Amino acid sequence: MNRPANLDVLLQPRPPSPLQEIHDERFERHGVRLLLKRDDLVHPELPGNKWRKLAPNLRAALEAGHDRLVTFGGAYSNHLRATAAAGRLLGIGTVGIVRGDELAGRPLNDSLARCAADGMRLHFVSRSRYRAKADPRALAALLDEAGAGGAYVVPEGGSNALALAGCAELGRELHGVTDVAAVACGTGGTLAGLAAGLAPGQRALGVPVLAGGFLSAEIRSLQTEAYGGPVGAWSLAEDFHHGGYARVPEALESFAADFAARHGFPVERIYVAKLLWALTTLTRTSAFTPGTTVTAIITGRP
Repeated sequence: MNRPANLDVLLQPRPPSPLQEIHDERFERHGVRLLLKRDDLVHPELPGNKWRKLAPNLRAALEAGHDRLVTFGGAYSNHLRATAAAGRLLGIGTVGIVRGDELAGRPLNDSLARCAADGMRLHFVSRSRYRAKADPRALAALLDEAGAGGAYVVPEGGSNALALAGCAELGRELHGVTDVAAVACGTGGTLAGLAAGLAPGQRALGVPVLAGGFLSAEIRSLQTEAYGGPVGAWSLAEDFHHGGYARVPEALESFAADFAARHGFPVERIYVAKLLWALTTLTRTSAFTPGTTVTAIITGRP
C-alpha cells in the first residue's frame, strides 16, 4: 500500500498547542503565574505526549515499509490506546502486549476495549515475563509468541531516542513563555525530550506517577541514547504518586473535581491531577520564588 510519508497529511495534528492562563488564588497569593499548555488539544485521538512521542516512530515505521506495530502497556495504558488509534488511522495493524496474564479471558475494561475496537490484537503475558522484555532474547520470544515477529517495535510508553525529538519540539514551543515547564511522568521520555528543547534559563520539572524512584536513571539513559549525554535542566518532584500508577484516592479525586469546577477544565486523573496537585503543593511550600511562571503541560483528557 502506498502511503504519503508526511504524517501531518495522514493524521492532521494541530500544533503548536494553545496556552491558557489560570487565575487561582492558591498560586497568585505566592506570586506564581500558572499557565496550562493544552497539549491535550494537539490531536483528538493522539493527545499530548502521545502524539509527540509516537509521530517520529510512526514516520520511521512507514518509511521502513512496516505494516504492523507492536507495543507494550498495562491494562489502563494511554499509550496502548493511542497506538491502536494511530494504527486505525494509518490503516496498519497493531499488537498490544499487555502486562498481566490474569486479565486473559476476563471482560475487557474500557481502555482495552477501545484498543480492541480500533483493531489492536491484545496478547496478555505474566508480569515477570513482561518485566524481562528488556532482555533481547526474552523480547524476541515475546514477539514470536504474540505473532508480532517483523513488526515495528514501539517501546513501552513510546519512549526512545526518536520520541525525544518529538518532545523536544514541545520545549521549543515554550521558548520565552515560562520559567518552569512541568509534566507528569510515566516512563520519562516526555521530560527527557522537553528538557532538551527548552531554552537556557528554563527548566523542566517532572512529577512521577509511579512509585519506585527509578526515573532519574531512565531519563539519563534516554538522553544519553538520543544526545550522547545529559541535556537541559530538569529535576523530579517525587512523592506525588498517591500510592502508585492508576491510584486515585479520595483526596486526589476531590482536588481534581474542584480544579475542574474552578476553571472549567476537564482534569484527567491518572497523570494530570497528580501534576496539578504537585504544583499546588510546591507553590504553597514556597518551592517557586515569587515572580516565577510555571507551565503545566496537559498531556491528556479524562
